Formats: sequence, C-alpha cells, structure tokens
Amino acid sequence: MKSSQFVDVFKQGHIVIPIYFLQQFKKLDISMEEFVFLMYLYRFGEKTIFNPNQYALDLKIDNAKVLEMIDKLTDRKLIQVEVVKNDKGLREEVILLDGFYRRLSLLMVEDTNEKQSNYQSNIFEFIEKEFGRTLSPIEYEIIKAWLDNDYSEELIKEAIKEATFSGVSNLRYIDKILYEWSKASVKTVKDVELRRKKRAQRREEEEKSDVDLDMVDWDWFDDDDD
Repeated sequence: MKSSQFVDVFKQGHIVIPIYFLQQFKKLDISMEEFVFLMYLYRFGEKTIFNPNQYALDLKIDNAKVLEMIDKLTDRKLIQVEVVKNDKGLREEVILLDGFYRRLSLLMVEDTNEKQSNYQSNIFEFIEKEFGRTLSPIEYEIIKAWLDNDYSEELIKEAIKEATFSGVSNLRYIDKILYEWSKASVKTVKDVELRRKKRAQRREEEEKSDVDLDMVDWDWFDDDDD
C-alpha cells in the first residue's frame, strides 16, 4: 500500500484512528499497512464478517495482500478468525479483535506504570486509594499537569478533601477547585484553612442575621475572598 493510497482511504472516511492507538502502534511490532488494516477492522466494533474481497475493495489493495495481513496479525495474536452463530442462528466466519484490545490494555498499564515510576510522587497512589480504583492514563496526565504547574501534593490532597466533602470523586471537579484557589492566591494548606475559617465566619454571620440556611444551596465556587 502506497502513501497515496493511505490518503485516499482517510479522505473517504473509511478509518478513524484514536490518538492513543497512533501513539502506541509501533509497540505492537506491526507495519503501518497492518496498523491501517487493524483500524479499518476496529471501525466495525468487536467483530466483523470475514470478507477479504470487501476489505480489498474498501482499502484499494489486492486480495492477496489482505490475506497476508490477516495471517500476520493472526500469528501475532492481535486478531482471531472464528466461526460463530449470528442472531438468526446461522454460522458465519468473523474476525475478532479481542487480542488487539488485550494488547492495548497491557500497553496502557505498562505506560502508566512507567510514567509513575519516572515521576517521583506518591500523590497517584493517594488518589487511587481515595477513589478506590486504578487511575486511567488520562487521569494520570491531569495529575501530572497539576504537579508541573507547581501545585504541591499537600494542596492537591486538600482539594481532594474539598471535593469529597461535596460528594464528588471527579478529577475535573478537583481541577476546578485548584484553579479557583490559584485565582484566589491559595497556595498552601494554611491558606486553605484560612479560607475555610472565613467561610465558617460568614455562615455564622448569616445565622445571626436570621438567614434560613436550609434554603441556601452553598456553592464554594462563589466564595470570593478578597
């Protein structure tokens, strides 16, 4: 398959390539041709009807080339060719991508572990413990960005506490808290504690003013401490 054929395939909308797949495909030990073919199969979902003639027609390549790529990808256990029963109970030959998904999952785990080992911080483990689950690669990048932006681990932990108090376990929400604190020049745990004291004082003043707090939906994002 020539580069011009790749361009034609993309222009015709046959293939959409997730960025992560593109970043990782070299680790799969496959050629660009085989990667494009995998992405072609990926667009059909977990399985697709075994139809080399149609594949060749869509990708504008020879049938022999399609069969060659199927053999190679099968040998690498990235795809499987199996006979299954369809919704009508009829047997049909399909290509399954389970091996490809498993390989990508392993790469994602390896990539995340490698990044964490290269980045000296226990905040990742702390957040996983708080959330009760493993962080995704995207979540890892968000946390790494916090550290790169000079948010201290202590401040991040305080933001997590703030979010937990509000019943939210979402990194986007925590990111918003850190952003608002940054705008308010909140940089240390002491700054956070001072902010909380001011909030408590304001609530006391509202109580003294006979404000019915049950009717107030407190939103700390509106807490503008000058």
